[in-house]
Amino acid sequence: MDDRVNPASEASELVYRAAPVFRAEHGETRLTRLVEQQSAKVSSVVFLFASIGTMVASLALELAGKRRVSRFIGMWPGPILAMGVYNKLVKTFGAR
Repeated sequence: MDDRVNPASEASELVYRAAPVFRAEHGETRLTRLVEQQSAKVSSVVFLFASIGTMVASLALELAGKRRVSRFIGMWPGPILAMGVYNKLVKTFGAR
């Protein structure tokens, strides 16, 4: 019996290179690089705790009867987590 689970697994172990920037309009501006450098200094856990904090605040406001404000703040965790993913991508792949 063959111990290999997936005989085609070696085929997926390719090293992919980043696509080069061919035109100047696809390049990054100085402002974009500055924002990426500054956001890379922020720990990823900050975004996680901020999103959890907004969920707790939304729940507290909902229980306090402030429904409209609760729903408004309840929409924040998704974008905060998306910013955390962007932050992680900038840290992992760097500014391109």
